[in-house]
Amino acid sequence: MKHRSVRALFLFGISCLFAVVFAAPAFAHDSLKKSTPAANAVVSDLGEIELEFSAHVSFPVIVLHDAAGRRFEAGTPRVNDSTVTQAVAGPLPPGSYTIAWRVVSSDGHPIEGEIPFVVGSSSAASAGDTAPAASSVAAADRPDQETGTPGWIWAVVAAVAVLGAAAVLVARGRKAPTPPLPDDVEDRPSGPENGERE
Repeated sequence: MKHRSVRALFLFGISCLFAVVFAAPAFAHDSLKKSTPAANAVVSDLGEIELEFSAHVSFPVIVLHDAAGRRFEAGTPRVNDSTVTQAVAGPLPPGSYTIAWRVVSSDGHPIEGEIPFVVGSSSAASAGDTAPAASSVAAADRPDQETGTPGWIWAVVAAVAVLGAAAVLVARGRKAPTPPLPDDVEDRPSGPENGERE
């Protein structure tokens, strides 16, 4: 009976491990699917920024700044399910710009990133803003940053702990039991009544 319970626990641990491994992608953080303007795009004007994510997000923060650090966002960003929009203050002068965004994904972890783009012709922007544009492009190539420990890591740790406990129980179950004493030894009384000499 004991071996059956140990085997069942071991199989349960294996099932948990497989479930965690195949379900790990489901614990991945949300990501930015599309943006307006797109990364490294050249636009003639911009009245509104739109960011579309893979799932519902909350607590958005969007900053629009040029190469000199001047900010051009107007008001607070608005969230509509998985889409975040941010109004832009006035017509943007020609040059290089960067959209810095930060949201809380549906799993509760914050994610952030940057989107560089150019207003006007690309040649005019590169004439005075070559270095900032290069740094912005490098920032755009960087994957979205995230903070905190992903939930699937904790699930893997829990599954490993279950497997470890199951392995210990299996090892204990394989120990050879102590053989019982012979019946004649257990039943034989000790002392002078049995003819023993002191």
